[in-house]
Amino acid sequence: MSSSFGNLFRISTFGESHGKGVGVVVDGCPAGLKIGEAEIQAELDRRRPGQSKLTTPRKEADAVEVYSGLFEGRTTGTPIGMLVANTDQRSHDYGDMVDLYRPSHADFTYDLKYGFRDYRGGGRASARETIGRVAAGAIARKILKEVCGTEILAYVSQVGGIDANLDPLSATFKMVEANPVRCADAAAAIKMAAAIDAARKSQDSLGGVIQLVVKNPPKGIGEPVFHRCEAELARAFLSLPATKGFEIGSGFAGTRLKGSEHNDPFVNKSGKSKGKGKQQTVQSASPLEAIGTSSNRSGGVQGGITNGEPILCRIAFKPTATISLPQQTVDKQAKARTLAAKGRHDPCVLPRAVVIVEAMAALTLVDLFLEQRARAGLFPISKLQQASEIADRQGVSSKGKKWKREDAYDR
Repeated sequence: MSSSFGNLFRISTFGESHGKGVGVVVDGCPAGLKIGEAEIQAELDRRRPGQSKLTTPRKEADAVEVYSGLFEGRTTGTPIGMLVANTDQRSHDYGDMVDLYRPSHADFTYDLKYGFRDYRGGGRASARETIGRVAAGAIARKILKEVCGTEILAYVSQVGGIDANLDPLSATFKMVEANPVRCADAAAAIKMAAAIDAARKSQDSLGGVIQLVVKNPPKGIGEPVFHRCEAELARAFLSLPATKGFEIGSGFAGTRLKGSEHNDPFVNKSGKSKGKGKQQTVQSASPLEAIGTSSNRSGGVQGGITNGEPILCRIAFKPTATISLPQQTVDKQAKARTLAAKGRHDPCVLPRAVVIVEAMAALTLVDLFLEQRARAGLFPISKLQQASEIADRQGVSSKGKKWKREDAYDR
């Protein structure tokens, strides 16, 4: 289903930019999670239009209404239905787009696929569809926080040719929300804001990159082949409007390194390691829980499975396609035309896309976590059994005496 995402924690979004409203149905949320409309609204407020002169001037409160699945402040385990009404549409601004195709927009491909489209505000292709993802993501984020202690944070790391200069792990929510660009580097944020405003005034647009940091992700989630964690994250992020690229860990830069330079050495982080250097102390009941890496070029995922290190991703967004500068295009009859688009649009989508990236990360990780939890421990192996199997592989008897293993084919 093109409008559904997830397997166990499954969402289905609905609505168009200039329809009556947009929303989401969340199916598979465990019962008993303590969450209210205010927590969901807080995330939607970070996404809503009209926040500053750097965003679209469309004025929408984006007030969420929860119709089902919550009772007395807790999830009931039944489908959660949420709706946000559209209140500030100006469909007349899109009259020219009945027959004209906006360059690099979905207008043309929607006609190719469906033979018919809602031209008002981009219809289903509008980023307003992401309201449902953010609302559902607030619930997914709360589950991961409560059960795993997971912290999900994204920030704008590049706008046009301007880059933030900081260690992604040092970024905080307060730093990100301190400026309208949502860049954790205050000095770079000033330059980015000026560049976005200049693009707005010249009726143009800018693209850039969002950095994602996930601390304390669930360990051991993701599949080794087709549903690798990084593959599922890439699918989630590249489903967002205007996305054009995805990197995890060292990304493309890692191709310039040798294996000896790129590999992440394993270390004991329990504080009991006799090796050189200070290691982070962790309390662990299992030796595997004490193992970590001293670097993180893998970006928290190895072999498609999370290893417990922070997940580090970068998502590239193109410049907003709809601009007011005159552009060459054609109409439905393939005749050459010139289009100077009307309507209200973001000169740069990145400031409002930060929370959308966080939401898609939460939705992806909670689904993989629930899948792993559903089958983990079904056939537990005791420590005694593990020791016996290790001894068997090493050719040592239970009394500690070496013995020669004879295969049936050797007799």
